[in-house]
Amino acid sequence: MHSIRLLKLLAETGFGSRRKLAGIIAQGRVEVNGVVVEDFKHPVHPLVDQITVDGKEITVSQHQPLYLMLNKPAGMITTTNDEKGRQNVLDVVPDKYKTSRLYPVGRLDRDSTGLLLLTNDGDLTYRLTHPKFEHEKEYLVEINGTLNANERQILEKGIDLPDGKTAPAEIKVIRKTPPFNYSITIHEGRNHQVRRMFAQLGYEVKALKRIRVGNLYLRKLKEGNVRELTDEEITGLISLNLQKPENR
Repeated sequence: MHSIRLLKLLAETGFGSRRKLAGIIAQGRVEVNGVVVEDFKHPVHPLVDQITVDGKEITVSQHQPLYLMLNKPAGMITTTNDEKGRQNVLDVVPDKYKTSRLYPVGRLDRDSTGLLLLTNDGDLTYRLTHPKFEHEKEYLVEINGTLNANERQILEKGIDLPDGKTAPAEIKVIRKTPPFNYSITIHEGRNHQVRRMFAQLGYEVKALKRIRVGNLYLRKLKEGNVRELTDEEITGLISLNLQKPENR
């Protein structure tokens, strides 16, 4: 039986991103067979060793990777639990999936809509959300005005924000999907980034909808609905994430 590194195993059980899990291990919150382990590379045997996080046993043998797509409606919180009792992403997930330790991949702010991936695959989550992998995210945008040529060029070359200049974006005029009047494709995931980019030019984003992450498209999934990814979509995502960032 082959061993696996502790950090990789925890990532595959869907406990969270590798960054988060590295912190949990370093804090001494993980035990293997009753002994605290703080080494990320500690070898473990998934079907033999008893592994606990904060005293709770991880049942590795029962873990199955699950990949869901949600068309998030406005007003929903991108979290699995909200202390204020507001609707969150797990509220619309069918009961049969709720024991699978699902987490949202990245975030959409409360007023934004569109594609949100939910999975228990921690490694995929890490590779889709870490900035160094530069996966494309495409949005439809409704703004209160019309960009001039200079403004489009500023966005396409990168715009200065308080937390640094953005990477180049791709801007297209949209006419067939009202009320949206532009699409924008970015490679980063800063907080409220698209809204802040347009605000820097003096425009208000009145509606924002994510329609693509990498090679995964929202297509015709109705707002508020959830579906499993197809085998082809899963293969495409995993293949995309096997690429090294330096080769992109």
